[in-house]
Amino acid sequence: QVLLVFAEEDEQSNGFRWACDKAGFRCNIARTPQSALECFLDKHHDIIIIDHRHSRYFDAEALCRSIRTTKASENTVIICVVQRHPDREESSILPLISAGFTRRYVENSSRMACYNELIQLEFGQVQAQFKLRACNSLFTALEKSQEAIEITSEDHVIQYVNPAFETMMGYQIGELIEKELTEVPINEKKADFLDAINSCIKIGKEWQGMYYAKKKNGDSIQQNVKILPVIGQGGKIRHYVSISRLCNDNNKVEKTCECIQAESQTDTQTCRHKDMRKGSLDVRSTTSRGSDGSSQRRRSSMARVHSMTIEAPITKVINIINAAQESSPMPVAEALDRALEILRTTELYSPQLGTKDEDPHTSDLVGGLMTDGLRRLSGNEYILSAKQTHQVAGSLSSPISLNDIPPRITQAMENEEQWDFDIFELEAATHKRPLVYLGLKIFARFGICEFLNCSESTLRSWLQVIEANYHSSNSYHNSTHSADVLHATAYFLSKERVKQTLDPIDEVAALIAATVHDVDHPGRTNSFLCNAGSELAILYNDTAVLESHHAALAFQLTTRDGKCNIFKNMERNEYRTLRQVIIDMVLATEMTKHFEHVNKFVNSINKPLAALEENGNNGDGESIKTVLRSPENRILIKRMLIKCADISNPCRPREQCIEWAGRISEEYFAQTDEERRQGLPVVMPVFDRNTCSIPKSQLSFIDYFIIDMFDAWDAFADLPNLMEHLNNNIKYWKGLDGRNLRVLRPPP
Repeated sequence: QVLLVFAEEDEQSNGFRWACDKAGFRCNIARTPQSALECFLDKHHDIIIIDHRHSRYFDAEALCRSIRTTKASENTVIICVVQRHPDREESSILPLISAGFTRRYVENSSRMACYNELIQLEFGQVQAQFKLRACNSLFTALEKSQEAIEITSEDHVIQYVNPAFETMMGYQIGELIEKELTEVPINEKKADFLDAINSCIKIGKEWQGMYYAKKKNGDSIQQNVKILPVIGQGGKIRHYVSISRLCNDNNKVEKTCECIQAESQTDTQTCRHKDMRKGSLDVRSTTSRGSDGSSQRRRSSMARVHSMTIEAPITKVINIINAAQESSPMPVAEALDRALEILRTTELYSPQLGTKDEDPHTSDLVGGLMTDGLRRLSGNEYILSAKQTHQVAGSLSSPISLNDIPPRITQAMENEEQWDFDIFELEAATHKRPLVYLGLKIFARFGICEFLNCSESTLRSWLQVIEANYHSSNSYHNSTHSADVLHATAYFLSKERVKQTLDPIDEVAALIAATVHDVDHPGRTNSFLCNAGSELAILYNDTAVLESHHAALAFQLTTRDGKCNIFKNMERNEYRTLRQVIIDMVLATEMTKHFEHVNKFVNSINKPLAALEENGNNGDGESIKTVLRSPENRILIKRMLIKCADISNPCRPREQCIEWAGRISEEYFAQTDEERRQGLPVVMPVFDRNTCSIPKSQLSFIDYFIIDMFDAWDAFADLPNLMEHLNNNIKYWKGLDGRNLRVLRPPP
C-alpha cells in the first residue's frame, strides 16, 4: 500500500499514481498533514511518499516526524520528493534522515522513473522491512520460551538473553549485554571439554551435552545445553545460539557430548533427557540457602501449606495437573506448564485485547464498561446519591388501578407478550412513566402479588416509588430502559426451556431484579464515578459501584415504608432466599464479569446439553433435568437471562435498535463532555459528539459483547426471531459504516 502526500495534483503526483496502478499497489492520496496522518493510522501503508518541494503548503519534515512517533510506522518506508536544482551544489541528506525519511527522490515526473522507483523500493527496503516485521514474531517466541536462550557474536560477546535465561542464571539482561563470556563450564576435564565443544562449533556443527555453569550468586547448576553456530554474511559463522535447560537432581543424564551436522538436525540426539521441565518448583532448592534457622522455618511453612485440608477447587485442579506432569512425555508436560500459567492468572475469563491494531471503539467500550476507572487523586468530586433525597411512597400521587388504565395505554400494551412490542409507543402514551403500567400488567400475568401475599395497591405503590427514582433526565438509563429490560425478562421467562429450569421464586426474583436493576442510575459509568471520587465509589470501594447501589437502594426504598413494602408478608427464610437471588441478578449486570458469566454458561450448560443431544439422549429427560436443575446451573441461567435482557437492544426490531443506539450514544457523549469540563480522565475518547461514528461503536459493541452471548442464549432458549433482528441490525450498521456515515440513519 502506498500513501501519496501532495498538497496539489501535478505531474509528479500523477506519475506516482500511474506507477502504483501499473505495479498493482493500492494507493491513497492525502492533501494535508492531518488527513495524511489519519489515513496512515487507518491503512498502515508500506510506502509513504511526501512532497518536500513546496514548503508553503506544509512542513514535510514535521509531518514525517509525526508519522514516526506512531508505533505503526516502525516498518514503513518514507520517501521525500525534493526539487531538482541542476545549478546548485548537492545538499546533504542528513536533515532528511534525522527527520525520519528512508531516502529521497529527486523530482522526475517520468512515469517509468516513478515506476522504477517503486519497484526498487518493493524489492529493496520494503522487502527488508517485511523481514524485520517477522523478527518481532520470532523475538516474541524467544521471550516466551521456557528454555534459557543466549545469543553471542562470533567473538563470544553476549548480544541477547531471554527472560528464562535471566531466571535460571540470576542475572538481569543489562548486566550481560555486550559482555564477553568469562564463565566457562566447570568440568573434571576442563581443557579437553572446551576443546571438544570448540572443535564442533567452529566448523559449523551443532554441539549438545551436559555441563555445569555458575549462577550470579555462585551456585553451580547442571544444564543440558545445545550450542548452534549460525552462518551469516560471507558464509562465515556470525553468531552462536545456546539453548539450555536445568537438569533435575533425581534424573541425571550421562555426561556425554556429541557433534551434529548442521544440515541434519533431525538425527537422533542421544544426550536428550526426558524430564527437563522448568517450572516445577523444588521446595528443597528454595530453602537451601540462608541460615539453618530460616531454612528450617521455610521448610516448616511449606509443609503446612501442602498439608492444608481446606482446598479451593482451583488449587485441586493445579495439584492434579502438577501430579500429571511427573509421568507425562515432554510435549504434554510443556503444554501442562502453559495451562498452569493461565490458571494462575487472576482474570481467567476476560479476553486480552491486543495493544497494537485494536479497534479504538472496542478498546474504549471495554475500558469504559469493564474497568473501574483510572485511579487518580483529584480535587474534583462528583457528588451522587448519598445526599440526594429519594422519592418515597408518601410523596407520590395516588397510583391508578390496573382496571382503570386509559385506553391509549391499554392499546400500547396489547402485544406486550410479543418480542416486537414497542416500548417507545408505551413511553409516549404514559408520558415517560411506562414502568408502572407495564409492571402492573406483567406482574399480574405472572401472579407476583399472589406469590408475595401482597395487595395490588402495595405493588402499585412500589412500582411508583421505583420508577420515581429513575432519572428521567438520562437519555438511556431511565425508567423506559427498566421497562424494556422487564419486558425482555418476562419474554425469556415464557420460553419453554427456561420454564423447565426455574422455580416460581426464581421468576419473581427475575422480574423484581429487572425492575430495579438500574434504579437511581446517574447516567455515568462506574469508571467515571471512580475517577471523579464520588461518594458512591468511596462507599463501595470502587467495586461494582452502581450495581451495588441499585440493589441496596431498591431494598431501602421497599422496606422503609409499609405502603410499598411488597415483602412485608413473606416468611423470613423465603424472603432471605428471594433477596439473595435479586441481589445476585442485579450484580450480574456489571460488565467486568461479562465474560466470566458467559463462559461459565457455555461450559456448564450449553456444552453438556449439546453432548447429550449428540449422544442421542435428547429425549432423556432425567439427564437434561440434571443439567438444568442443579443449583449452580440455575444461578448461571438466571444471570445469563438478566444480562441478555439488559443489553438486548441490538436484537430488537430495527427502529427500536436505532433509537436505543442514539440514546446510549448521547449519554456517553454527555459523559465525555463532563469529563473534559472537570479535567477528569476521558475513559471513552471515541464518544466525542463531534467525531464519533455511531455505526462503528454499535458494530464494536455487538462484535465484542453481543454475538457470543446471544449465540449461547439462543442455543439454550431457542430465539430465532432475536437472532434474525440481530443479523439485520448488523447489516444495517455495516451499510452505514461502509458509506462512511457516522450518524444513526442515512440522509433522505
